[in-house]
Amino acid sequence: MQMNSFWWIISSLICSLFLAGTIAENPPERSDFPSDFVFGVSTSSYQVEGAVKEGGRGPSIWDSFTHDHPEKIDDRSNGDFSADSYHQYKEDVRMVTEVGLNAYRFSLSWSRILPIGGHLKGGVNKEGIKYYNDLINDLVLHGIEPFVTLFHWDVPQALEEEYGGFLSSKIVDDFRDYSDICFKEFGDRVKYWITINEPLTVAADGYDLGIKAPGRCSVGLGDCREGNSAIEPYQVAHNFILAHANAVQLYRNNYKEVQNGEIGMSASCRWLLPLTNSTEDQEAAIRELDFTLGWFVEPLVRGDYPITMREYVGERLPKFTQEQSDIVRGSYDFIGLNYYTARYASNIPHLLPTPPIRYSLDAYVSKSYERNGLPIGPKAASSWLYVYPQGLKELLVYVNKRYDNPIIYITENGVDEYNNHTISLKQCLNDTWRVDYHRWHMPSILEALREGVRVKGYIIWSLLDNFEWENGYTVRFGVYYVDFLDNAKRYPKYSAYWLSSFLGGKIPNPKYNRHDLKNFITHDTM
Repeated sequence: MQMNSFWWIISSLICSLFLAGTIAENPPERSDFPSDFVFGVSTSSYQVEGAVKEGGRGPSIWDSFTHDHPEKIDDRSNGDFSADSYHQYKEDVRMVTEVGLNAYRFSLSWSRILPIGGHLKGGVNKEGIKYYNDLINDLVLHGIEPFVTLFHWDVPQALEEEYGGFLSSKIVDDFRDYSDICFKEFGDRVKYWITINEPLTVAADGYDLGIKAPGRCSVGLGDCREGNSAIEPYQVAHNFILAHANAVQLYRNNYKEVQNGEIGMSASCRWLLPLTNSTEDQEAAIRELDFTLGWFVEPLVRGDYPITMREYVGERLPKFTQEQSDIVRGSYDFIGLNYYTARYASNIPHLLPTPPIRYSLDAYVSKSYERNGLPIGPKAASSWLYVYPQGLKELLVYVNKRYDNPIIYITENGVDEYNNHTISLKQCLNDTWRVDYHRWHMPSILEALREGVRVKGYIIWSLLDNFEWENGYTVRFGVYYVDFLDNAKRYPKYSAYWLSSFLGGKIPNPKYNRHDLKNFITHDTM
């Protein structure tokens, strides 16, 4: 038996004990959700497009990072070809349609539209505009709602070289100009805009830990040549928030009345549980939420950073001017939440011999995936992903109560498996664990809806296996398998069939009965 499948079989039994009721006996139905509830899948430009030197595209910081520092990618790979969606987008749209999904979230490559970052510096790339117009038109033709992300981590390399990318406030104007082009070119068909995806991940991993592009951190704290882990994450986050708010202001002033779209930001958050019942650990869990989710959502709702961050970070935390605060406050029609996992939080006494020297220590919180030697849930392929479905419900309720009942879209939720080269294609396609993962998370959404949370959609990561950042191609998140050695040929996994059955899609699967749990564990995994 494949070891990964064995672990999932055992952990599936454990995880099922966490859930209220027996999902196997009462699996979620599409009819359990509101009729206008959105079900979609997600991708991002650098992770799936490939064609990095075609169609007039300029380089991004991820091109430079993967080629200049291949040792920082688990398999020394890059996104040069990836899933080849630049050439196979029609196939991708067909797959979304056949599954029965009604939304496709994808990101635009800034440097494919503006090869050197700004139209005043080098002009708009018409080939890039045509590519995204063709993709959007094909989606609309098939009745699929485009959810378009303006920025998913791929800063044009030209802006990185010119002024340090998001380290500089100059990027706020360039991002607004880039957004203006996108609203103008695509906004007549795009009704859902996401300005920035997971700014936390970029600020923390790109400027504190140095494990993602542009790979900056304090020298001596990681494998970095330059950076400042105590200051730069906060500078970058501040500029992300201002760039977002200025893009929203532009959209509302110049486009919303005619285009009638909605705009927001997608924030990432791992749910936090106190390690013990002590007051200190309970406060630590909330404090960590402030330092991750609240770092970006609190300014959008209230115009300033959480008070805990202001207290703990002090003068290293940038300040909003009154004018900036007024622009930032209320700069959202919805909040996007990317949820995958949860952790335990415990308090670190605020009496260290030296003050913190990086963002990841500033909250004085220790995080762990285990308590008393037991994991919080079954472990997936990624080291950070332990399955904890009820955390999604808790997160939704928390955001609802803490941030004034916003409209919420779950813009990412998914699970990965190892890219195992020793098993057959048939075994690779039998991702029963991914079906379990979504079956376990959907009841959390239903519970949140019953408690009054205004969650409007569930967008799965990901449509395709793709380039997974520092993990390269060592893990797979897709509901469609991509053969990276055979022209990125696509194959539907078991999860695609299940989704099609759940949504009333068109993928034929006469042998599958999703009400029968026995079909989840088949001899194909042996």
